[in-house]
Amino acid sequence: MNVGIGVRGGLVAALMMFVMPVASTLAIMLVSWPAVAQSVASIEVDGNRRVEIETIRSYFKPGPGGRLDQAQIDDGLKALIETGLFQDVKISQTRGGILVTVVENPVIGRVAFEGNKKVKDEQLSAEVQSKPRGTLSRPMVQSDAQRIADIYRHAGRYDVSVNPQIIEQPNNRVDLVFEITEGQKTGVRSVEFVGNSAYSSYRLKDIIKTHESNLLSFLGGGDVYDPDRVEADRDLIRRFYLKHGFADVQVVAALTEYDPQQKGFLVTFKIEEGQQYRVAAVNLESSIPSFDANTLRSFSRVSVGSTYNAEALEKSVEEMQIEASRRGYAFAVVRPRGDRNFENHTVTITYAIDEGPRTYIERINVRGNTRTREYVIRREFDISEGDAYNRALVDRAERRLKNLDYFKSVKIATEPGSSSDRVILNVELEEKSTGDFSVSGGYSTTDGALAEVSVSERNFLGRGLFAKASVTYGQYARGASLSFVEPYLLDYRVALGLDVTYREQLANDYISYGTTTLGFSPRLGFALREDLSLQLRYSLYQQSITLPTTLGNCNNLAGPAFLPTPTYINSVLGGVDPTGNAQAGLLPGCLSDGESSLPVREELANGPTWTSSLGYSLDYNTLDNTKNPTDGLLVDFKQDFAGVGGDVSYLKSAIDAKYYAPLVADIVGLVHVQSGILNSIGNTQLRMLDQFQMGPNLVRGFASNGIGPRDLTFFPYTGTGDALGGTKYWGASAELQMPFWFLPKEVGLKGAVYADAGSLWDYQGPTTWAATGEVNGLVNGSPCKCGMVYDDTNVIRTSVGVGLIWQSPFGPLRFDYAVPITKGKYDIVQQFKFGGGTSF
Repeated sequence: MNVGIGVRGGLVAALMMFVMPVASTLAIMLVSWPAVAQSVASIEVDGNRRVEIETIRSYFKPGPGGRLDQAQIDDGLKALIETGLFQDVKISQTRGGILVTVVENPVIGRVAFEGNKKVKDEQLSAEVQSKPRGTLSRPMVQSDAQRIADIYRHAGRYDVSVNPQIIEQPNNRVDLVFEITEGQKTGVRSVEFVGNSAYSSYRLKDIIKTHESNLLSFLGGGDVYDPDRVEADRDLIRRFYLKHGFADVQVVAALTEYDPQQKGFLVTFKIEEGQQYRVAAVNLESSIPSFDANTLRSFSRVSVGSTYNAEALEKSVEEMQIEASRRGYAFAVVRPRGDRNFENHTVTITYAIDEGPRTYIERINVRGNTRTREYVIRREFDISEGDAYNRALVDRAERRLKNLDYFKSVKIATEPGSSSDRVILNVELEEKSTGDFSVSGGYSTTDGALAEVSVSERNFLGRGLFAKASVTYGQYARGASLSFVEPYLLDYRVALGLDVTYREQLANDYISYGTTTLGFSPRLGFALREDLSLQLRYSLYQQSITLPTTLGNCNNLAGPAFLPTPTYINSVLGGVDPTGNAQAGLLPGCLSDGESSLPVREELANGPTWTSSLGYSLDYNTLDNTKNPTDGLLVDFKQDFAGVGGDVSYLKSAIDAKYYAPLVADIVGLVHVQSGILNSIGNTQLRMLDQFQMGPNLVRGFASNGIGPRDLTFFPYTGTGDALGGTKYWGASAELQMPFWFLPKEVGLKGAVYADAGSLWDYQGPTTWAATGEVNGLVNGSPCKCGMVYDDTNVIRTSVGVGLIWQSPFGPLRFDYAVPITKGKYDIVQQFKFGGGTSF
C-alpha cells in the first residue's frame, strides 16, 4: 500500500510542507531571548486574511497582572500552530510590543476522487475529514489518504495506492484530488489449523467465515482477506469448542502472512483444545430469602451426564433471569459457576441467584437507522424506558435485531445516566440493503426445466414488512405467487402472513392429466420458544383437472361407442367382444387411443372443486445450520381439517422428523422418518387429488407418483395406469454424508450412501361411476360393471443408493442413484434422480 502527497501548481507550495517544521523551530528560537513582559493588547498581527486579529490574540493567555512572560508567549505560539489554520507562524519583537506574522492555510475549493471504480464517491466523501470550504490541513490530508486505504483494505484490496494532489487556485484556494489505484483483491490462499485433534481441519472450516480462494470465489466474498473477519473467526472457533464440552479451549492466535509468490495470505489458527468435560451435577442457589431457586430448575438446558455446552448454559441463564423478572424479582441476577474436576473431566454447574443493583433504564437511544422506522427497532425490546435494567433482556434484544437481517452491524452499549441508579442504552446500527431481485433456474427429472423471477423486500417501506412476488415458468409447471408478512400483528409478537398462489401442473411422463390450482392462505405464526414455533392457517383454493380429449372420450363404455381393438379382444377378453361373440379385425374403438382412470374422469366431469380448510403446524428445530446441518433435530407435525365450507371434507395428519449427528472423520449421520394418514369426515368420499402421492420423496429409486395404489383397468393395453394415491404412508431412511477429503473444502461437494424403506397404501377414492354404467372390469374373462380394477397391495418398498450433494454457488444440487430391492408389482422405477436450482 502506498500513501503519498504530491503537489501541482508551483515549487512554493511543494516546499511548504517541508519548510513548515523548520520555520516553526526557528520561530521558537527567535523568541528565546529575554523579553520584556508585554500585554495581549500590545500584540500586532500581520498576514491574516480570514482569521480575525482578536482570534489570534486569544491564543496568548496572560499571567497575573495581564502581562505575558516568555513561557506564555511560547505556549501561544504552539497553540496557534496546533490549530491547523496556518502554514507558518513567526513571532518577533518590535519596539512597541510583539509581532505575530502568519501564513494562512488555503481554503479547499473542492474534494475529488480519481481512479475509484469499486467504491463510490459518496462513500469516500463521507469518510474523509477534508471538506469543501474547509481549511487545508496537511496532517488531515495524510489521515484521509490512510482512511481511504483502510476502506479498500476491508474490501480485500491490500495493494491500493492513494496519492493526494493539491492543485493551487487563485485567492489562496486549492482543489484536493485523491488519485487512487485500486489494485486487485488480495485473497486467502490457505487456511490451516494447528493443535486440533478432536475436530479435523475440514470440520473447522465449516465453522469460520474465512475461506480459501478457488475457481468459484468470484461468486462469494469469504476468500478475500479481512483481518476483522479473521478475528471474528477466532471467536467462532472458541464458541464451537465450548459448545461441545471443551471448557478449557483457547484459540491462542490467528497468524496471517502474506506470500508474494502466491499473491495471497496464509492464515493459521493455533488452538489449545484441552479436555472435553461432562456435567457431573446441576445445582441452584439463591441469596434472595423469599426466592426458591429450585423453582427455576426446569429452565436449565444443561442436564447431568450430558456434554458440557456453554451455549446451552448461556440460554439457561437468560431464561432463568427473565423468569425471575416475571415473578417480580426485577433485579435478580443469575450467575453461572463451573467447578471442574480435572481428573474425571467433569464440571459441576451452579446457578447462583443474587439480588443485583437497583438500576433503571433512563433512556434508549437509537442511532444509525436511516431507513428503518424507530418503532421497528424498539419493538424487539421486552423492556423500555423506566423499567429495571436487565442484561439478559438487553442481550435478547440485540440477538433479535441481528436476526432481522436488516443491518450490517448491531451493537447495544450502556453509559451512565443522570444519577447513579440510571443507565442509558445506545443502540448503534448500520443499515444494509434488504431487497432482492433474483432470476432462478433449475432442472429435475420430475419437473423438467424450470425458471423463476422473483422480487422480494424484507423491510418493506422501512416498516419491517416482508413482501415477495414471483413468476414461475417451466416445462411441466407454471404459476405465480404473492406473499406478504406482518411480523407484529397489532404490536404483538405474532406474525400475520398471506399467500396468494396460482399453479398449473401439466401432464408429463408420470401423470396423464394436468391440474390448475388457484387460492389463498392467511396464516398466523407464534414463536413459543427459540426452538419451537406454532403456525395456524386457513386455506381456500379451487382445483380443476385438464385432460386430453383422447384420454376421456369413452364416458359410456356400455354403448356402441365401445369398439375394442383386436389386441384388446384377444389378449384381455379371450377373443370375444363385450357381448360374448367371437370377433376379429374390428375397427379401433374409443379405447384404442387410450383412456384415463375413472377418478380422473370423475374430477373432470364434476368441474372445479373448492377446498376450505383449517390447519396448524408445530415445528421443533435445534439444527446447528439450516443450510448444511451436521447436528440437531428437526420435527414438523401438521394437521389440516377440510370441511369449513367447500366441496370436500377430510382430516389430514403428517409428521416428518430428521435427526443429524456427527460421527467420525467428518461423517454425518442422518435418520429420517415420516408418516401420514388421511381420514374422511362423515359419509363424504375422498377425492383422488386429496390423497398422498409418493415416489422418491418417500423411497428413492422410484419415479414421481411411482409407488402405491394404481389403476389397472385396461392397463397396460389402453389404460394410462394412473397412480391413485393412498391414505396411509410411512417411510424411514438412514444416510451417511461424508466429504471428499481429497477435494478443497470450498468446492462444497459431499457424498452420501443411504437405505430407504416405506410404503403407501389404502386408496379410498371413487371406484365406480354409476351414472355412466361403463364396463370397466372383468369377471371370468367377461366384461362387467364391477367398478375400477386397481392394485392396493401393502408392500414394503426398499432401496439402497448413493448420492452426490453439492452446496454450489449456483444453489443446492443433488444427484441420486438408487436401486430398489423390494417393490410392488406395478411400481414404476426411476433409478437416477437429479434436482437443483440457481440464483443469479
